[in-house]
Amino acid sequence: MTPRYLALVLIPLACAESGSRAADTAGAATVATPTSEWVNLVDSAATGWRTYKKAGLEGWHVVDGALTRTGPGGDIVYAAREFGDFELELEWKLQPKGNSGIFFRGTEGTEELYENSAEMQVLDNVGHPDNSTELTVSGANYGLHPAPRDAVKPIGEWNTVRLIARGAHVEHWLNGQKVVDYELWSPDWEAKVKASKFAQWPSYGRAKSGFIGLQDHGDWVAYRNIRIRPL
Repeated sequence: MTPRYLALVLIPLACAESGSRAADTAGAATVATPTSEWVNLVDSAATGWRTYKKAGLEGWHVVDGALTRTGPGGDIVYAAREFGDFELELEWKLQPKGNSGIFFRGTEGTEELYENSAEMQVLDNVGHPDNSTELTVSGANYGLHPAPRDAVKPIGEWNTVRLIARGAHVEHWLNGQKVVDYELWSPDWEAKVKASKFAQWPSYGRAKSGFIGLQDHGDWVAYRNIRIRPL
């Protein structure tokens, strides 16, 4: 009687242990699996890019693999696809005293892109007059949330960007350092918008999905290794 009783007890325990290991393995595999693949946004022909509210691309060309502002043309958007929640990576390089910016969740419901889209600032922190406040230095959420001045590299070097938007939560990373994080549509954000120039545009920062855009501020700037992963 005793051997049979032991067998009946031990077998279920072994099965339970095996099932637990299988569940752990399945959970680990789920966590490790990427939610989506990276999408490269620049090829040799700048496919998918166009000037804001226009059919073609003006003033921007791909030079040595980088999407480069080579002459007057205006802000541009990647119009082949809209993005809501995403992780964006790229590198940028700017001329001395230069100014540009990276837009996200942009729409074409206003005359200018900056009137509806939040912007991660791109700036010569030393030579451009916008350096008078941390609200408009490189990495800042332009005009609303400040960034540290020392996160940017000297002019002539490539800077790396990681921009994450997941629902209302947004993070700006510059050269491996998280320089800004904020919650869109929060009381703090609403108060900052109301106190800024953006208060005059009711649609500013409201879109939950839209275009990635790059700013033409009249200065030479180059963007390369632009890729995005929907979240």
